[in-house]
Amino acid sequence: MKAIERIIEQAKQRPVRIVLSEGDDTRVLRAAAKAAQDGIAEVILVGNTPQIQARAEEEGTCIASCILIDPATSPLRPALTDMLFALRAGKGMTRTQAKQAVLDPLCYANLLVRYGAADGSVAGAVQTTANVVRSAIQVIGLAPDCRLVSSFFLMMLCEPFHDLKGGLIFSDCGLVVEPSAEELADIALSAAESARQLLMETPRVAMLSFSTSGSARHAAVDKVVAASALVKSRRPELAIDGDVQLDAAIVQDIAARKLPDSQVKGQSNVLIFPNLEAGNIGYKLAERVGRAVAIGPLLQGLAKPANDLSRGCSEQDIYHVIAVTAVQAQQQAFHHQQAPHQKPAAPSIVAATQSDPC
Repeated sequence: MKAIERIIEQAKQRPVRIVLSEGDDTRVLRAAAKAAQDGIAEVILVGNTPQIQARAEEEGTCIASCILIDPATSPLRPALTDMLFALRAGKGMTRTQAKQAVLDPLCYANLLVRYGAADGSVAGAVQTTANVVRSAIQVIGLAPDCRLVSSFFLMMLCEPFHDLKGGLIFSDCGLVVEPSAEELADIALSAAESARQLLMETPRVAMLSFSTSGSARHAAVDKVVAASALVKSRRPELAIDGDVQLDAAIVQDIAARKLPDSQVKGQSNVLIFPNLEAGNIGYKLAERVGRAVAIGPLLQGLAKPANDLSRGCSEQDIYHVIAVTAVQAQQQAFHHQQAPHQKPAAPSIVAATQSDPC
């Protein structure tokens, strides 16, 4: 079974609540409707309800399985305003500004996640990455054990012509431009967790460089070596090679020759790039030349899942990201044992918001 198929099936096992804040976009509407109908998630669409319903009718998209919430009329608006003001008052936000900000669907969607009325959010089909990431950090916040929000791509090599089969995590390919050794270690640890959650495999991490085990001397190599040491000190049980060249990271015969003491032995499923330049080029090469399917950029390091979309995304891309976000939420809930008070009963947010039948 392909990696994305496993993710979709896992999402269906225990559907969680995923909120989307761009419901007036046709692609988002169709993906949301399909995800809800397929049982991947309980889908919440935040925005101007009459506009969303009108767009769905125009496009012939049935959204009867989705929950619609209009920030302007939602009964949760006062509570979420109070929450936002408490979060941002220290940064200079006034209560009047908080009241206005809550009307923004992106902010409102992330507040639902923070409040516990949703388990994860997806945006970016219309909004810029900067807006999506900023809102997620400011409203949802970082995971307790994480100091950095970074990104990754889920790369799928599942076609008959692929010599290397399965899913891979590429990180960071979309967010942190020039990470320090400490930041690179944080990225590696987050990416290992992403592999555990989404590939459903034991992480095997390669800290990529133009050097393998000290074959070259340069400050760039020193950074990767230092980052690898930090990862090992924090997660000694984690299988990790660093510094390592790409061929030794993914080809067993080459790993045996270049790195006989390898922990990963040429079977990496997590590739950590030394900077954004290398990561962005690497994932695009894999996608355009290697014909891998790239899902992302996805975010890691947040207290609860919030994922970005490319503004050029397709309906299928959005559908896949909804599934990924759902599985991330399932895994976080399981491993962090979220307290019951973090998830208010659904009727508190859905009263008078269910969309009209088709």
